[in-house]
Amino acid sequence: MKCPWPALRAARAMRDAGAIVIEADDPIAASELEALAQAQGWIFAALGEHRFTLSRTE
Repeated sequence: MKCPWPALRAARAMRDAGAIVIEADDPIAASELEALAQAQGWIFAALGEHRFTLSRTE
């Protein structure tokens, strides 16, 4: 998926989850997901080149 779709789908998934794993190979996915996490107060982490996590800080 091209951005912004990974970030939009991640935001939707986080409505009901404490943490999610995202696989996205778009070159700007990491920066989009990190910006989403910062805006929402979530924790962003890269697990590899195309794997990322978002989690709540609570």
